[in-house]
Amino acid sequence: MALALVTAGPSAIGRSLVTALAGAGHDVAFTHLGQAEAAAALVASVQALGRQALAVESDAGDEPSVTRFHALAADWAGIAPQVMVNNAGIQTWSRLVDLSVENWDRVMATNLRGTFLNTKAAAKAMIEAGVPGSIINLGSGCNKLAFPRLVDYTASKGGIEQFTKVAAVELGPNHIRVNCIAPGAIATERTAAEAGDYSATWAKVTPLRRVGTPADLTGPLLFLISDAAGFVTGQTIWVDGGVFSQATWPYET
Repeated sequence: MALALVTAGPSAIGRSLVTALAGAGHDVAFTHLGQAEAAAALVASVQALGRQALAVESDAGDEPSVTRFHALAADWAGIAPQVMVNNAGIQTWSRLVDLSVENWDRVMATNLRGTFLNTKAAAKAMIEAGVPGSIINLGSGCNKLAFPRLVDYTASKGGIEQFTKVAAVELGPNHIRVNCIAPGAIATERTAAEAGDYSATWAKVTPLRRVGTPADLTGPLLFLISDAAGFVTGQTIWVDGGVFSQATWPYET
């Protein structure tokens, strides 16, 4: 049996990651926040793939809640996790001068503190059990470039990339690899609400001329947790169709 933990399992990206892990032979414990119906559906999807799943209501940025999630997952599975995926993330659409401290703290708590708390808990379990592990943090194009009106989100994702590197350095001697997957424009329920035609808006500026889907992230995930990536740690994999590799360019390409 192999155990994977995922935060924010019922999110659009989370669903793809959870089912990909199950398809690769992992039992999966995942978190949700007030999404009991969606969580139950995801558990059923995992079971249909011949694996087991545990859904736990947990706030990624709240330490007691995170501690409870990891304890319940350990009791349920009876083993330490081999994989931890930090997927929970929220954002605020606001200019810097209008951004409230409350929203700044809320985004930082979920995105950055949540990544720290879940990485710490998973790493401790891996170390105590003496098992090698792989931790995957979800970043963003905001890791690399400044996104206007996404001040708190951009700061949190930049922090996640640096956290990934320092965690990889510290945990490497324990045979725990830590990497970051940074999506570009991904079509989800949330992003669809950002623009009148999100897919068309971003497809025209993406070199591959389409937006991504949550399924586009599963290949990089499965590679990074596999033995094929056994010497890969502290890295960010850009899954963006090339959009954040290009300079601002005033001419047609």
